[in-house]
Amino acid sequence: MPPIIKVIIPAFNEEDSIAHVINEIPDVVSEVIVVSNNSTDQTESVAKNAGATVLQEERKGYGYACLKGMKYIEEQEIKPEIIVFLDGDYSDYPEELTKIVNPIIEDDVDLVIGSRVKELREKGSMTFPQIFGNWLATSLMKLFFNAKFTDLGPFRAMKYNKLLSLEMVDKTYGWTVEMQLKVLKKRYSYTEVPVRYKKRIGVSKVSGTIKGAIFAGVKILSWIFKYSFS
Repeated sequence: MPPIIKVIIPAFNEEDSIAHVINEIPDVVSEVIVVSNNSTDQTESVAKNAGATVLQEERKGYGYACLKGMKYIEEQEIKPEIIVFLDGDYSDYPEELTKIVNPIIEDDVDLVIGSRVKELREKGSMTFPQIFGNWLATSLMKLFFNAKFTDLGPFRAMKYNKLLSLEMVDKTYGWTVEMQLKVLKKRYSYTEVPVRYKKRIGVSKVSGTIKGAIFAGVKILSWIFKYSFS
């Protein structure tokens, strides 16, 4: 029996991109869950028309949206084996989902990160704050935990039962690094898969603003130092 795979897509005002993302997700996925993070455009109706389950989370924050999607899954009778997180801005290539889940299926790995390696990135697809923030965060994780992460990429897959055991709590930009730090702390297995990355549709709500970039950086560093000295 193939594993049950569900995808959670946090989305804030992604009406121009969300249908592209949903339509290119491989058929191995049993349900695509789009969590509208207080969108004010047509994100919800576009996502629904594209075949996704649409949830609403009025509290703004990437983590809030992810937690909403997880709560919805927890209330279902049949649970998935694998959860995939994917952004709604069409910067990733959804068809690469099969590459990301493969180490879980074939090699029993707990967490797989889609690593946005330089040679596969479209020029200008990542801003300087993103590139520097990733380098700093992964360098600190290597220093404190001997981690082998090279990216905090949002395109990622994890075994559902292991994800639940992490007891994720971050409500905003620290979600990805919290997951990786808790995986390190629990000594779960992990790997990275190189993925392509392109310029997003629309303007980033995080790296596209100075305020967003600073806030995200502070959140990420606070999680790292919290776990380094706990």
